Amino acid sequence: MSSFDRRKFLEGSAGVAVAATLGTGGALWSRVASAQTATLNLKTEKDAKLRVLRWSRFVQGDIDAYMVNVKKFTEKTGIEVRVDNEGWEDVRPKAAVAANTGAGPDIILGTNDDANLYPDKLLDVTDVAEYLGKKYGGWFAGGEQMCRPDGKHWIALPLGASGTLMVYRESLIKAVGFDTFPKTTDDFLKMMKALKEKGTPGGMALGNATGDGLWCNWLVWAFGGKMVDTNNKVVIDSPETAKALEYGKELYATFVPGTLSWLDPNNNKAFLDGQISVTNNGISIYYAAKNATDPKVKELQADINHSVFPVGPVGVPTESHLFFNQMIMKYTKYPNAAKAFLTFMMEQEQYDPWQTGASGYIAPALAAYTKGAVWSSDPKNTPYRDSVKNYRPAGYAGKLGYASAGAAADFIMVNMVAEAVSGSKTPKEAMERAQKRAERYYKV
Repeated sequence: MSSFDRRKFLEGSAGVAVAATLGTGGALWSRVASAQTATLNLKTEKDAKLRVLRWSRFVQGDIDAYMVNVKKFTEKTGIEVRVDNEGWEDVRPKAAVAANTGAGPDIILGTNDDANLYPDKLLDVTDVAEYLGKKYGGWFAGGEQMCRPDGKHWIALPLGASGTLMVYRESLIKAVGFDTFPKTTDDFLKMMKALKEKGTPGGMALGNATGDGLWCNWLVWAFGGKMVDTNNKVVIDSPETAKALEYGKELYATFVPGTLSWLDPNNNKAFLDGQISVTNNGISIYYAAKNATDPKVKELQADINHSVFPVGPVGVPTESHLFFNQMIMKYTKYPNAAKAFLTFMMEQEQYDPWQTGASGYIAPALAAYTKGAVWSSDPKNTPYRDSVKNYRPAGYAGKLGYASAGAAADFIMVNMVAEAVSGSKTPKEAMERAQKRAERYYKV
């Protein structure tokens, strides 16, 4: 089969089967499945073959369910799909090389707003984005900002986000007088100091961690600081940022030693090894405990819980999450096949089992998918559900584009926080250095 037949894909979909699997969300699924009858009419290229580069899993169920869907696509279309998995830090440079040389994978699953590093090298996927948006309740604004920076053309498709939330041991925070996770930065610091004194400290990554370093955005934003204003003027060297860094120094003093070199896997290991009681992470720590064969790790499952980050002096949530995009490279020989693949993978029949297989590791960018059973089947999954809905892009408060993507990829915010809180530089010195680095991207 060499053509992409949308009618066959939709035969028997939605309706009763969807309602049965999604419980209370079934009525919504029935409505959205029947509301959109138009097709993309994508005729795939003869003898098409696709190569996909994606980030490696932190949750085994993610890649297992993803590959099941890849196999389904090949069976339905006859299009062979090769999937290569790399670490988050490795996908970015490989994607950049592919974009600059005009050769490599047809499709790349990237992080944050990497698509804005080379928008002219990417295939326009507006038709796919509009089709999916109309069918599944619309895209959340944060995802649309990332992948449609000019407000007109979609240069990539949102896949979702790994929520960067607080992961904690309930018994240990209760032991220091907190029945629930703190809702303000003041109480959060009190709790972290108490945990340190009790010998059960927390810790968060301060190395160049693509996902877990995002807590540094929260820290600065919570006190009113930001890298750029709405006119893309760099304003990171500010009294608000200084207040955030002073707070960060007190917070860092409560951390377990070694966090300055932590990358994304380190806090997972430290938490599951009992070295820390609180950290920021996706749902992968909880997933690992639930599926552990080691009894000591397995018993942590009942004690693990999740919470959104505390709110700072600005008085509103300032969430920063690891966003995932799906890019089709303009050099591909099989543009329609690539579009057909992404459409297929984002349809409910594939997306919902994948999101369930990943145990909620990926929060959806399409509104209808927040009704998936995975979000209600375990109350500890629910806090991650609205991560795309609630998050601020890393380029806040400016416009997204090359500058925001480059600054985020260069870990400017993380490095500034690490330098200031560890004492290797004064807050003023760290801000001045970050200001100059950011200005290289945000050229006037």
